[in-house]
Amino acid sequence: MDSNDWIKQLLLVGIGTTSLVAEKIKEVSDEWVKEGKINPEQAQGLVNDLMDQIKTGQGNFENNMERQLRNMLQDLGVPRQSEMDELRGRIDRLERQIRDLENKMWR
Repeated sequence: MDSNDWIKQLLLVGIGTTSLVAEKIKEVSDEWVKEGKINPEQAQGLVNDLMDQIKTGQGNFENNMERQLRNMLQDLGVPRQSEMDELRGRIDRLERQIRDLENKMWR
């Protein structure tokens, strides 16, 4: 499985979980409003505050996962894209030099 696919699936799970949590928070706050424990404005404030905290935590989680994945790939010896691009450039230059030498030999 491609590492990008793995990351996408992980993020989708996070989004799904966040949606489920948001639904439950809304249900609980609506129930509290019905029971008279809080008024609708307090319920909305509670929902907004909790969702802000979840979003902040989710952003931190995503950043931490990305950093850990990068470190894991580096530990496994998987080259970064910039390293692969540099090697491709070096190969291209070497192939040109070989062609130039071959052309000089056949003249």
